[in-house]
Amino acid sequence: MTTRRAYFALFLGALCFSFNGIVSKWVMEAGLSPWRLTQIRCTGSGLILFFYVVAKGKWRALKPTRGELPPLIIFGLIGVCAVQSFYFFSILKLHVSTALIIEFTAPIWIVLYLRIFTKLEISKTIWLGLSSAFLGLIFVGQVWKGLTIDGMGVISAFFDALSLAIYFLVGRSIGKKRSTETTLVWGFGVTALSYAIAQPWWSFHSHIFQQAIELNGRYAGHHLPGWVLLAFIVIFGTVLPYFCVIAGLSALSAQVASIIGMLEPVLAGMFGWILLKETFNTIQLIGAAIVLVGIYIANEKIPERSDGDIYG
Repeated sequence: MTTRRAYFALFLGALCFSFNGIVSKWVMEAGLSPWRLTQIRCTGSGLILFFYVVAKGKWRALKPTRGELPPLIIFGLIGVCAVQSFYFFSILKLHVSTALIIEFTAPIWIVLYLRIFTKLEISKTIWLGLSSAFLGLIFVGQVWKGLTIDGMGVISAFFDALSLAIYFLVGRSIGKKRSTETTLVWGFGVTALSYAIAQPWWSFHSHIFQQAIELNGRYAGHHLPGWVLLAFIVIFGTVLPYFCVIAGLSALSAQVASIIGMLEPVLAGMFGWILLKETFNTIQLIGAAIVLVGIYIANEKIPERSDGDIYG
């Protein structure tokens, strides 16, 4: 893949992920819980990716070694299940872009992990980035007013960020031994199995698939069938962007890809403003910009070891 196509693939992935937040919010506002939506998204995506791996003749690669099984389970339970669950709950309570801004503080927690647990020296530039990001979050939440955004949503978004950090840390370790496709099949598969045990499918009220869901916001009064929106979430909001990121990473560095991924909260903010009529005041807009700049600075300067591994 050429560099230009790789950039386009990563941009398309960010575009799909950000728009997926809007569609997901419509579905949850119609009555589907964040937990059921996570179950549907991960089960559907896992099945599609499983059949994709089988069709490519790589099904034998799905078999884990004894040492791989524990990290694969952790990757599924925290890196996929927790990330998806906390994300959906947070966007139900917050503006989609606000939830994503908090989620994208994951690089900050990775840096702190590197400093505290691996004793890696952190440059002053990174600390500047971290400080800027935290300052921006204070502006976004307008803490001096007693927190003007939903508290449970903020807590969920921070747990989402911590889970995403674990996703990167564990996923990178697993990725040294197996392909991204098989790793994701395991991640989605563990999540699907966990939810099938916690809330069995026979207890699921399938009326959401036939329900005419209102497109709240700018298109209030317009409706689409539930199955159309859920199919979009699985195919265009999950499988397609994941493949776009995989394709982009084949030609560009993870560092560049993560920076391009920062377009996601910006695009989500645009979609939220256009489609959901979500608005920010001036202070919150300034705070959002400060957060993104801080994450960029911190992420750009994360140190690498001599073998190129930034995560120890």
